[in-house]
Amino acid sequence: MRSVTRAAFTLVVFALHLATAQAPASKSFIGTVTAFKPDTKVEIKPDNASPVDVKLTADTVAQRVAPGEKSLKNAVTVNVAELSIGDRVLVTLEPDSANARRIIIMSATDISKRDEADRQDWNTRGISGIVVAKNGNTIALRIRSLQGETRPTVTVSNQTKFRRYAPDSVKFADAKPSKLDEISVGDQLRARGEKSPDGLAVTADEVVFGTFLTTTGSVVYVDTAAQEITIKETGTGKPVVIKLTSDSRIKQMPSFAGMGGAPGAAAAPAGGFSAGPPAGMPSPGRGPTLAQMVETMPAGTIEDVKPGQTIVVSSTRGATSDRVTGIMLLANAEMLVRMATVQSGAGAPNRQDGIAASPQGMPSGGMDLGGLGLSGMGP
Repeated sequence: MRSVTRAAFTLVVFALHLATAQAPASKSFIGTVTAFKPDTKVEIKPDNASPVDVKLTADTVAQRVAPGEKSLKNAVTVNVAELSIGDRVLVTLEPDSANARRIIIMSATDISKRDEADRQDWNTRGISGIVVAKNGNTIALRIRSLQGETRPTVTVSNQTKFRRYAPDSVKFADAKPSKLDEISVGDQLRARGEKSPDGLAVTADEVVFGTFLTTTGSVVYVDTAAQEITIKETGTGKPVVIKLTSDSRIKQMPSFAGMGGAPGAAAAPAGGFSAGPPAGMPSPGRGPTLAQMVETMPAGTIEDVKPGQTIVVSSTRGATSDRVTGIMLLANAEMLVRMATVQSGAGAPNRQDGIAASPQGMPSGGMDLGGLGLSGMGP
């Protein structure tokens, strides 16, 4: 989880500055290794800055720390040749020079393993839904599946850590520290902690939440170079541009033989997709939630999205209504929209503002599409 990595590096910077107090002219920065160049130069992309070339010399001290470490106490001295593209590094330069005096390394492989373990923990010990009520330190959620609705609860304490997603960002690392008072009815919320045996209650260690939109429409144009998809919004007919980032996720809903898949739809993978939740993620109520179903669908790319397809996209609330930054995009979603329409007996849904409300014309007992964004929340 990048936010944890950055926090750890912040503390490492502090420790390093204490260790190098006699050299105040030294410059330190955090970044990611992006390339290797001749003459022992390495290109490093600092956070929020342009790439820089750093010279590795025979005097460069290289140490590796595990993701999450908060000091250099457990740092291991390594050869600078062990650097790899994608590694997160803390570099201290020699005064008035591009030569690296010291480089602290967090391996990209170690970060990936930690992130995957963290994601699995969110799945195993987590719960997610739409906030329907707050009462003291208890938050009531709504989770909908194809078969019905459940109302799990999240209990928080003074030790619970809260984070709120930032507008126009799908990065968990960009989520800001928050508090219980900032959670509103209609927000999407995901919590992890001690879960009850039936999976319907969690005593939360961490909570991440945000106000999101879920938009449905037919694809008009796909710009792979710009990583943008233009759709005609269902119901309003308005054009909406969906901007995809490296953190956006695309899933392909399989086509079901004899059920009228959308034009240009991708064929279903062998065996279709599992209707059950991912491993370690029990289903509350009478069936898997939409977020759980989406997680089991095959991953896609922007090249898989074709004009004429129906897509559903969850996004953060942006500065304008005609451009959104996608968190989770479900392609070939015509069947999902039809199911929602049949279940509600109403017109096809379009955009849900805050996604707590049901789609336009859909009674509260129908299936909404708001849970889509929940599968994209968290690290």
